[in-house]
Amino acid sequence: MKFEKPCRIWVENCRRADLEAKTSDQLNKHYRLCAKHFDPAMVFKTSPYRTVLKDTAIPTIFDLTSHLKNPHTRHRKRIKELTEEDIRRIKERRLASSTDQLASKKDESVEDSTGTNEDEPQLSTEEKELREYLRALFEVVVMLGKQCIPLVAQKISVAELRSSNFQALLDCRMNAGDEALKKRFEGTPTNSEYLSATQQNQLLDVCENTVREEMLMEVRESRFFSLVTGDLVDFANEKCLPLFLRFVNQQNALREEFLDFVPFDGDEAALVERLEAQLTDRWGLSMDDCRGQAHKATGTSSTKMKAVAVLLLEKYPLALHMPCSHIALNIHLANSLPFPSVQVVMETLRRLGNFFRTPLTQEELERAISTHYQENEERGATLKQACDPGWTEQHNVFDIFLDMLPPLLLCMDQIRDNDDGKFSSSVSANAYSIAEILADFEIIVTIVILKNILTFTRAFGKNLQGETLDVFFAANSLTAVLHSLNEVNDNIDVYHEFWYEEAVNLASVMETPVKIPRLFFRKQRVADVGQIQAEPYFKEYVTMPIIHGIMQEVEDIFCENNLKALKCLSLVPAVMGQMKFNTTEENYADVYRNDLRNSDTLPAELHCWRIKWKHRGKEVRLPTTIQETLQLPDVKFFPNVNSFLKVLSILPVLKLEDGKGNTASGRLQAYFDSMPTKEWNKSLAMLHVNTHVRNDLDVMVDKYCRLYPEDEPEAESEEPAEEEMK
Repeated sequence: MKFEKPCRIWVENCRRADLEAKTSDQLNKHYRLCAKHFDPAMVFKTSPYRTVLKDTAIPTIFDLTSHLKNPHTRHRKRIKELTEEDIRRIKERRLASSTDQLASKKDESVEDSTGTNEDEPQLSTEEKELREYLRALFEVVVMLGKQCIPLVAQKISVAELRSSNFQALLDCRMNAGDEALKKRFEGTPTNSEYLSATQQNQLLDVCENTVREEMLMEVRESRFFSLVTGDLVDFANEKCLPLFLRFVNQQNALREEFLDFVPFDGDEAALVERLEAQLTDRWGLSMDDCRGQAHKATGTSSTKMKAVAVLLLEKYPLALHMPCSHIALNIHLANSLPFPSVQVVMETLRRLGNFFRTPLTQEELERAISTHYQENEERGATLKQACDPGWTEQHNVFDIFLDMLPPLLLCMDQIRDNDDGKFSSSVSANAYSIAEILADFEIIVTIVILKNILTFTRAFGKNLQGETLDVFFAANSLTAVLHSLNEVNDNIDVYHEFWYEEAVNLASVMETPVKIPRLFFRKQRVADVGQIQAEPYFKEYVTMPIIHGIMQEVEDIFCENNLKALKCLSLVPAVMGQMKFNTTEENYADVYRNDLRNSDTLPAELHCWRIKWKHRGKEVRLPTTIQETLQLPDVKFFPNVNSFLKVLSILPVLKLEDGKGNTASGRLQAYFDSMPTKEWNKSLAMLHVNTHVRNDLDVMVDKYCRLYPEDEPEAESEEPAEEEMK
């Protein structure tokens, strides 16, 4: 532990009491000190991108009196009050440091007189060549990730076995005159790989970790964050959970970044423990600073992720469980239902979304709509417009789905027949599978029930993902939504009768027989099949579970604390103006009182905040969003409001202002869509999603040399082994 003593000295000089309990490994891994705190004589080398310190460097330049004028800064940085003994030790150390600096300056002046330059690192020729070689390799890896190019090319024949995109790019650089690569690989046998799979994985790991650390430094600076997980991804039969963090950076800009893939194996408790270890032990964050969580789960994983959310909420009550802004509320509610028929419907919707991405299948669907609605062309034109790409992700998806069922079945039958041979055998087989599902009466009933029940939450969900004012009014309208659902539940016999009749009429149009599912008889082993009637069966096994499940999910994700948080959106000036500046945020502030700079002054500060906007000039426009408000230069004079808005903005239910196509989740999905499944790579996905993050190649080279000092990449002289790339 050679760094133990210097770390203790650094912490003492910084006077950060909260860091005294940290180990030297934790300090080195998770905390950074600005170069401005070091005397110039302590600097070994500097550049626009980084500063290299001397081995004996100690930070001595601090303004330890600014907190007296601004007590909020003192609270945030936890500045420690020094005892007389502490002051004596620091003076002795500074005296010794000053002596060393004076001696160092004398030595430098002597060395300068002899013509030597100590500002340059003393590297041998071999070391310089190695660093240039590694830098070239990292440039290639970063480019592969940014351009979404798979690491290994498709192998068409035995002659092309050695072919890989990585090696082809190295060849291209050498042909263009890259001397570092030429020296390294000249004389390499033509039938060998330049780098083994293990060495390529090492390069990928270093790139991935460097990019991740850049983002984590911003998260640590911002302190508060929200946890968002995506839908499961299957890497070589290993199920992984995409992990995103939402936070507000030092420029008061809202960010949501993709950080890693987390293995999904094990039970709920094991997954919670794995998430905690990832965030705290590996990344240096504190789960006590987590202010929200959202999980975009589908299929059987939704039940597990709901249990994970409950466990996290029990441990960290401020990690509010909310729906994710990336997905329509009605789709989230349907995905949360663990019933087989509902999960089949949701999986079919996802398959339909992928199936109609090609122009050929989309044209066939429009042709089927025209055929089915030939006697009602206006209705057909409206439906064609509604079934544009992305209709399976809209708030009114079940309304569209129900109207499209007959033409969808007709379209699948035509593609399955494939009389003109336009479609491949795989597309025809997929159409046959979907047609069999759509022609099942249980599925028809389930779609009808989902459409009618989720009609009561559709407008609420749309407002929830709208502008800030819409979200505020949505939070205040939840009581009406729950009242409507309770009214349906109290009169379920009447509602079910109408809904069942609607399903029977639709099945008649689709020429689908009305019957009870075959699996029910096999599981129940009923002796007399004729005694069971279809209508009461579907009421008991479809309608009742769906209405109860949706009511429970709405109550869970919009509990009292969640509503309190959303009602605090009245801090946004445009919402204040809409409410005639008669708002009562302090009544809901208990949720985040400990996160404020000085909660005792909150009532007075909120009063000043209202007065400021109420008596603004006529030419001053009211900011309409949290982000617009945070960018105001005078928001810093309202420290409690500033902190409040930052915490509110990271709630995962609020939409990102960049738009769906430019979010981290959107870029990740674009990577999966553009890359064949067999060529998915975790590290390249990380690089592709985070192309906006600065890539410091020098840092990557330093990190590689430190991690693999005895394992430098060298040309492989033997036939390439079939090593599995991660």
